[in-house]
Amino acid sequence: MKETMDIYGFYIGKMFHAYEHLGAHLTEEGTVFRVFAPNARRVCVIGEFSGWSEIEMKTIYDENFYECQIPAAKEGMKYKIRVYEKSGRYVDHADPYGYGAELRPGSCSIIRDLKKYRFQDMKWMKKRNDGAERPVNIYEVHLGSWKKRNSGQEEWFTYSEIADFLSPYVKENGYNYIEIMPLCEYPCDESWGYQAHGFFCPTARYGDMDSLKYLIDECHQNEIGVILDVAPVHFAVNDFGLAEFDGTPLYEYPYQDLAYNEWGSKNFNHTKGDVQSFLQSSMMYWLKEYHFDGIRMDAISNMIYWQGDQGRGVNQEAVKFLQNMNKGLKQECPDVMLIAEDSTAYPKVTRPVEEGGLGFDYKWDMGWMNDTLSYFKLHPYNRSENYHKLTFSMMYYYSEKFLMPFSHDDVVHGKATILQKMHGDYEGKFPQARALYMYMYAHPGKKLNFMGNEIGQLREWDEKREQDWNLLSYPKHDAFSRFTTELNRFYLKHPAFYEKDYEREGFEWVDCTKGNYATYAFIRKAKGQKILAVFNFTDVDVPEYKIQIPEGERLTLLMDSNWECFGGGIKRVRRTKKINGTEVSIYMEGYSAKYYMISPEKRKGAMSKKKRRGKKSV
Repeated sequence: MKETMDIYGFYIGKMFHAYEHLGAHLTEEGTVFRVFAPNARRVCVIGEFSGWSEIEMKTIYDENFYECQIPAAKEGMKYKIRVYEKSGRYVDHADPYGYGAELRPGSCSIIRDLKKYRFQDMKWMKKRNDGAERPVNIYEVHLGSWKKRNSGQEEWFTYSEIADFLSPYVKENGYNYIEIMPLCEYPCDESWGYQAHGFFCPTARYGDMDSLKYLIDECHQNEIGVILDVAPVHFAVNDFGLAEFDGTPLYEYPYQDLAYNEWGSKNFNHTKGDVQSFLQSSMMYWLKEYHFDGIRMDAISNMIYWQGDQGRGVNQEAVKFLQNMNKGLKQECPDVMLIAEDSTAYPKVTRPVEEGGLGFDYKWDMGWMNDTLSYFKLHPYNRSENYHKLTFSMMYYYSEKFLMPFSHDDVVHGKATILQKMHGDYEGKFPQARALYMYMYAHPGKKLNFMGNEIGQLREWDEKREQDWNLLSYPKHDAFSRFTTELNRFYLKHPAFYEKDYEREGFEWVDCTKGNYATYAFIRKAKGQKILAVFNFTDVDVPEYKIQIPEGERLTLLMDSNWECFGGGIKRVRRTKKINGTEVSIYMEGYSAKYYMISPEKRKGAMSKKKRRGKKSV
């Protein structure tokens, strides 16, 4: 616990560690409680330690802060902050800076020891980085519905229990990051955590802070990074939370047309320094105290533009806040990822603040996602008419550092799952989905897939039910699972698919003009490695798909979406194709994708490396 606080820095939005001072902190003399409530008449603490009777808090500093020390208040005890408004009315609130929370429908804060857990992940922490030149393959998960203790019932595994099977599952299936949907404590299950009230406490649905730290620790020891999804735009309207905390709009805007948003929650007033210090301290808290490897920030467009509406203009103060926050987070934690979910064309989201950017490392490519999925919903005969839906992404791609997402938002609310979006009947969806995913993984940009995508989930996501793991007993889904695992591992092992994601020399179109066939081809390159990716997104075979390759090269087939082991009809054979001149002809079955290694043609009489190593000098 910090004994002194930079009050001026707090007021002007420069604090990143306000949580070390405000909230409930264990000491040898008991627990010290501190709260910011500038417009309150008086403030008290009530809790288990006092039989829920009031213990008066005294004003400190400029009389906008309140403090008291309670010897009887111990770790694990419940409490609330009772705030008397100017009118004389009082409301019992959860602590805005509380480290622990009671399971809903309860709303008490709980005293927690922030420093008790001892991480064992120093090896990971020393070598982690922002992934710019490394593979980033993210498995997005909602902890409460990945697996349940009893399927179909509202019984969740704890963070530490989930760790024992989520971490090895993710590693075995070829992902190297997990992105967890919001964990800041929230009152309503159906909000999925996006309408929170506890920005410093992990939801009690799955346990306490030490249990969550164990989950992250276990992931790190299995070489899995962990990203936290956070909603810095808005908060839940419940009166026990942040809403009119001291009887006035302390955290939200004072004007009704700005206070509420399209989701019915309250917008943070990003123009206020104390709110800025609150939010950026929350981000720092998760990175520093829990060892999260990144933060994905939800609905950034609603901060860039007033109410997310470009027609209402740019919210300059919120933009400035984003810049200052991201710059401060990266200065102290340069090895973490800051990811923006932004569907607008606002420029320089992933450029450094010093260059006029917002300072994010990555931005979700929502345009690519929408264009790609709408393309695959089309009847195959209509895809040639919409040929450039799949080429358009590379027209703007280098304007930002993009991450390619098939997220939870794409598999709910009547949108159908990724597999269900494929045109046609059950049998015909699988080869299309395999070709789609091979296109996704060859396309430049980091990757993200929502849980269930990897097994060909057919039912839309429902936070009340676990994934349909029984699908793996069906041959088509079992084969599809093998396919996604091998594709993930292929991506992790081939630098051509990730090292030059954001450099123009890492990508080259070979064919992006044969719209009458809906066929495509491009090359990914890095460190002397070149991989040709070829696609046919119609159901008609193209027996002689001709493309141009540099003279003196050969093609070696690395992966085919229609191999038998993936549920297709082609035997798995490693084929090498010599090229006569510069033109190569490839047989492309309907709904197919292939990866080829491009390498120099071996000269006659050339000695292999193995033979050279075994040859004695004379």
